[in-house]
Order: sequence, then structure tokens, then C-alpha cells
Amino acid sequence: MRLAELLGIEHPIIQGPFGGGLSSVALAATVSDAGGLGSFGAHHLEPDAITEVVRDLRGATGKPFAVNLWVPQATEREPVDLAPHIARVEPLYRRFGLEPPRDVVVPGFTDQADALLAAAPPVISLVMGLAPRWLLDAAHAKGIVVLGTATTVEEAIALEECGVDAVVASGSDAGGHRGAFLRPVEHSLVGTFSLVPQVVDAVRVPVVAAGGIADARGVRAARALGADGVQVGTGFLATHESGATEAHKVALGGQDARITVLTRLFSGRHARGIHNRLIAELAAEEGAVPPYPYQNGLMRPLREFAAEQPLADYMSLWAGQAAPLSSIRSAKDYFAALLEP
Repeated sequence: MRLAELLGIEHPIIQGPFGGGLSSVALAATVSDAGGLGSFGAHHLEPDAITEVVRDLRGATGKPFAVNLWVPQATEREPVDLAPHIARVEPLYRRFGLEPPRDVVVPGFTDQADALLAAAPPVISLVMGLAPRWLLDAAHAKGIVVLGTATTVEEAIALEECGVDAVVASGSDAGGHRGAFLRPVEHSLVGTFSLVPQVVDAVRVPVVAAGGIADARGVRAARALGADGVQVGTGFLATHESGATEAHKVALGGQDARITVLTRLFSGRHARGIHNRLIAELAAEEGAVPPYPYQNGLMRPLREFAAEQPLADYMSLWAGQAAPLSSIRSAKDYFAALLEP
């Protein structure tokens, strides 16, 4: 129970953090109140909004919770000429009577991290890279636990060496964005149940298994492979309390969720989601889209429009490979089901 002791929780189950508005205070608080670690994805938020989220989480639960940020990669901060990319997405926008965005504004990671450290949540989780030394030092000085995310054994070792308190071993089964940072995503696609025992053997800090874990069978299997706990994403995304649209939740438990693919089309970063019409239509452009955060900004208005309609064929339906095991129910009931012997 090393992980539970480290995090101050009863059950070593972490609710995966969702960015882009899919997280909710209600979901994180419900999981934390049930004895797990609720999480909130904040990589898309401005600093003031991060401060507000931490305040709201404190007001909603007296138990530990986590807030997640993405560590930026160097190539994602290089200037990009948006003009040809705007022209490329314009026909798609015109199809729905929309105007594509003309610029992309991105919150700065340092400002986000400073706001998060000032708000001092019990746990900070990071994906996409190594935790900067200044962030780790400041977090530990405040008694904040820091989790890092690895997609390979080499990344797990690097995270331990940089000083994180625990490593989330995220297998290629997982839904949403891939966090590879030492090698290209295409060279870092290790399945969860191959990755976990190798990471357990390679590091001394607690290891959290993530990806393709959607029911009590997956929880037991991950623990049998040596994981100190699990992180569950897609199953919680399907619950009533998540910020996902009803169309997204329905899709997670449907037959279409049996086919998930990695795509850069929605954000500029590889992410696993349910194959739909937009992915099929734009498949030839996978290599042409600009990196995150530029493609993410260019596609955001279309994603938001599709979610409002709803038009599932044009939504980013993030889903892990175990999505068909999920069902729409309360987060409290789902959490209890994960604990079944």
C-alpha cells in the first residue's frame, strides 16, 4: 500500500486527468470522497482559472486530489506560420458555416505552474516530460506529492532520477494523448501489461499502472504484475459526473469503440480516440498538421461546435482500448465496482 500511504488515500486508485474541459470538479471530488485520488486536467487553463479550480476542489472535498499539467516540449514552442494551416482547415469550417481561428493563444507553462504551486493542491501530476527542477523543489517544499508519467522504461528511469515521488506507467492501450518524450510516439507504443512489470523492475518509487484498465479484473491484473496502484481514465470519462458530452459517453460503450486509433488531427499530438468521419476524411493530412498547441487551437472551435450539436463524427472521442467495458453510471458506483474482489 505504498501508493495509498504516499497520497494519503484509502484505495490506490487514481482517476485519470482529462484536459480540454472533460474533467470536472464533481468527478474528482466524488472519487476522492470514495477513497481514491480524483484528478483534474488543467493544461488548457489560464493561471487564474487554475487557482479557481483548486479552490473549488478544496470546497468540494476534504480528501486529497491531483491537478495535472503538460510539460511543454521544445518543438511545441517554435514559431509556426499558421496561414497555410488555416487555409487547409477552412473548407471544413465552411461546411458548417464557421470561420476558422486566425491566431492561437496558449497559456504559458511557467505561469500555469506558478499558479498551481501557489494554490498548493495535495498532488501535482505531470505528463509529456520531466518535471523541471524548480517545480519539484517548490512542490516538495510545500509538501506536495509529484507524479510523473512514463510511456517507456527509459522514461520511468529518467523520471525517478529527476525526483518525482511516483511514476505512472502509461501503456499504449490508454485513451487520450500519448505522453512520450524521450523517443517519438511511434517508437514508444508499449502495451500496459508489458510496460508495468518492466517499470516495476527498473525503479524504486511506487508505480501506477495506466491504460486498458476498466474493471476490477484489470485492477487485480495490474497489482499482480507489481503495480502499487492503478490509474483509470476512460471508465471514469463515461460516468455521469465527467465533463464529456452525452454523445461521447454513449460512444464509449458502443461497438464503434472497439476501433480506436492514434491521430494528430485534433491537437497536433498523437492521441487515442474512436475512429470517426473526420479522422477518415483527413487521414492523408496526419503528417501535414502543425504540432501542438497550434493544431489544437486551430481545431478547437470546430470541436466545440461538434460537441454542442452534437456531431459525434467531428468530435474528438478520446477512448482507451478497453472502452467497450465502460458504461454510463455514477462515479461512486463505478469506483465501488473497481474494488470488487
